[in-house]
Amino acid sequence: MSEQSIWRGCSSQVKNFWPFVSCILVLPIPWVIYRWLVVKTTTYELTTERLITERGILNKTTDTLELYRVRDLQVTQPFWIRLFGLENIHLMTADTSSPCIIIDCVPKALGLASKFRVQVEATRMAKRVRTVDVEDDLHGDGGHAS
Repeated sequence: MSEQSIWRGCSSQVKNFWPFVSCILVLPIPWVIYRWLVVKTTTYELTTERLITERGILNKTTDTLELYRVRDLQVTQPFWIRLFGLENIHLMTADTSSPCIIIDCVPKALGLASKFRVQVEATRMAKRVRTVDVEDDLHGDGGHAS
């Protein structure tokens, strides 16, 4: 089965609300335009096997995370962005270059967290990957304190 795209998008400009407001009051407009471009040019694509992140205004950088490397998923909804129907998705991974990936200010209505969970499990099953948690044995007695 070939890899298929499930979702492609970017963060909401709501994350730039305060810089936009401060532009009106204090900051120069080019700085706010730069902030707008950073958000607009950072795109995420969830496929059946990977999360692909592209970022950069002039120079592009593409990061790829194999979904079977996702260890845990956390959804946060700070009050401010919840007012706009948005949420943040935190992916804790086994990837050394990207141990934590945050996809912030995405519409809650997309159900993106559930899509991630389903695809992570499907990818692990397809590739026959299992996670093993190893606890440090500080006492040297099999984890039992005397």
